[in-house]
Amino acid sequence: MEQPQGEKLQKILARAGFGSRRAVEALIAEGLVKINGRTAKLGDRATEMDKLKVRDLPVKESRLEIQPTEVLLYNKPEGRLCTRSDEKGRDTIFEQLPRIHNGRWISIGRLDVNTSGLLILTNNGELANRLMHPSFEIEREYTVRVFGEVSDDLIKLLKSGVMLDDGPARFDKISRMKVAEDESMNNWFRVVISEGRNREVRRIWESQGVQVSRLHRVRYGEFQLPRGLRKGKTESLGWKQINQLLTVVSLPEEVRPDLRVKVVSQTRNPLKNSRSAQRALIGKKRPVHDLSEKNTSGFKPHNKRK
Repeated sequence: MEQPQGEKLQKILARAGFGSRRAVEALIAEGLVKINGRTAKLGDRATEMDKLKVRDLPVKESRLEIQPTEVLLYNKPEGRLCTRSDEKGRDTIFEQLPRIHNGRWISIGRLDVNTSGLLILTNNGELANRLMHPSFEIEREYTVRVFGEVSDDLIKLLKSGVMLDDGPARFDKISRMKVAEDESMNNWFRVVISEGRNREVRRIWESQGVQVSRLHRVRYGEFQLPRGLRKGKTESLGWKQINQLLTVVSLPEEVRPDLRVKVVSQTRNPLKNSRSAQRALIGKKRPVHDLSEKNTSGFKPHNKRK
């Protein structure tokens, strides 16, 4: 049976920065996408030879190129939403992120508006999907401040499992943290969970009548929130770290961008463009961090699938 040619249209346009795959599917359903002059339909595929338009504007070929994977660690402050826009005009995390070439930042999971801490963002949609997929059981670790007493029996119950509106849930690990004397009315815990359902950590506690007054994520998988990363700031991962992350979710490693050789087209006057040709051959360099030295991101090499 002959294999279909090209990639799915929603995947191509999502990679080009026109929104999530679901958002692009909505554009296609509304008749706002065209392939070679005809209105596209859901299920269509495209190749590099096809001419695409979105809202009657041509999509540049450079925008459709597959970009090297980039990954950011972001220290989310409380009060910011993990959405691209808000009808109420509230602040979003995307207002604080660096600009990206030919693509868009995708948040790997979300933190609600009142939760702070580590968020991971990437321009690689497949990487984001796999890191969020339940089959990989990526651990999320939080520090939680709750009001009132928490008995040992309740801790055992939270580890064995409780029933929520969308099914059973539990903490994989839970441990008490030391508190200062002026916080004697509060209890701090460190919890680990391997799911990413909406507000799941808060809902597990609240199902037992315990009020969460503060929630802060400190780890996602093998990534820890860097100590020196201030709220609202980002830190880029080095190329070795990115390839180790790709390996964790069974994706192929990528060649470093500064080692890629770009094809330079022949010109009538090659001497005139010799400098630009050299720049094209060299490509854009990315700093590479040596994992043998001190690693502020907290990433630990890990190739074992959970």
